[in-house]
Amino acid sequence: MSKTFAEKALARASGQSFVVAGQIVDARPDVILSHDNTAAIWKIFRALGVARVKHPDRLAITLDHAVPAPTTAHAQNHADVRKFVDEMGVTNFFEVGRGICHQVLSEEAIILPGQTILGADSHTPHFGWLGAFGAGIGRSEVAALWATGELWLRVPESIKVTVIGRLGDWVTSKDLCLKIIGDLGADGGLYYSVEFHGDAISNLSLESRMVIPNMMAEFGAKNAYLMPDDAVFDYLARRRTTDDGRRSTTESEIKNQKSKIRNNALFPDLDATYSAEYTFDASTLEPMIACPHAVDNVKPLSQVRGTKIQQAFLGTCTNGRLEDIAVAAEIIRGKKVAKGTRLLVIPASSQVLHDALRHGYIETLADAGAVIGVPGCGPCMGNHMGIPAPNEATISTANRNFRGRMGTRDAEIYLASPAVVAASAVAGVIEDPRALVEND
Repeated sequence: MSKTFAEKALARASGQSFVVAGQIVDARPDVILSHDNTAAIWKIFRALGVARVKHPDRLAITLDHAVPAPTTAHAQNHADVRKFVDEMGVTNFFEVGRGICHQVLSEEAIILPGQTILGADSHTPHFGWLGAFGAGIGRSEVAALWATGELWLRVPESIKVTVIGRLGDWVTSKDLCLKIIGDLGADGGLYYSVEFHGDAISNLSLESRMVIPNMMAEFGAKNAYLMPDDAVFDYLARRRTTDDGRRSTTESEIKNQKSKIRNNALFPDLDATYSAEYTFDASTLEPMIACPHAVDNVKPLSQVRGTKIQQAFLGTCTNGRLEDIAVAAEIIRGKKVAKGTRLLVIPASSQVLHDALRHGYIETLADAGAVIGVPGCGPCMGNHMGIPAPNEATISTANRNFRGRMGTRDAEIYLASPAVVAASAVAGVIEDPRALVEND
């Protein structure tokens, strides 16, 4: 019987030979993710009357949503998380400044193709870029996983999205995602497993691929999946540790790791059955903008170009990687952030920050007047480090723009690619990066 990726992944996670869409399974995830919300989950866990986490080696915890702590309450929350980590013997713990959970766990090669990760963060589908089954769950579900090591899930039906052609200059995977969500609606993938196929996907850089399953959380997807290839296997192999705790460095170690990782990967059958199939032509896309106050309120850049902004934000788990910062530096080099406009740049991880410093991108952006923040989520969910004033407009590389998302109800959020955000920071209005580059 032909199977989709989700059917294969949840069959493996539940220890069964096969499962079908709609079936309820008891899944045993390889990794359980949480972040600053770990302390709140611990309270629920204690109420269950269980003293110890069943599989502390499967937990991965990152402090990222409000870092450094902006208030005493946040500081106490972080202290409680550290206490939990120490008491339970959690080894995969990443401190303030290491970065956003989805980026950090990818860099640390904690989750691998064919594995399942369930997390108390709605953007856990992010790990589909690795060919893993990633799904966001609630805090009480995470507490149950800590206690028992398993959780029942309904096997999702699947949608197949085929992307043909190639993206044009200054058009990105973010624009592709906004196009899909705009055309099919914010609930178009509700509780589906969304599989991406086509040469346009496999030809993307790894960092561009990461954007896609992350944004599919805004499509309502339970999980999203990109087929892992040699580039993914190599990325992970160079980050996996050997038996003695070192990262693989020799060619033989890397080759051995790649072989293990490749053998664990799962791929959908060619004749698998899908609930719906869609095809998008990447070559016809232009930069897209999600306008206030809904992620599916998507318009071509040409229709909103010239809209006044007060703030531009480059960062988040969607678009805070080295590739994104490099594009912004290329556009801004030799220019200045427009008067009356703020540009916030927050790398997704300390590794991204180090690499951006080494390449000179941070210096370029700082010289232009950008404000550089500590690796983490920043103002994305309205905690701190860039909350807008009432009636201000922000153009952001984040994934959500509903009213109040950045902490201020009477503020507008536009979503766009890093190139558009950088160009807009220079212009002081929503601007097409192609216009700035052509004028150089």
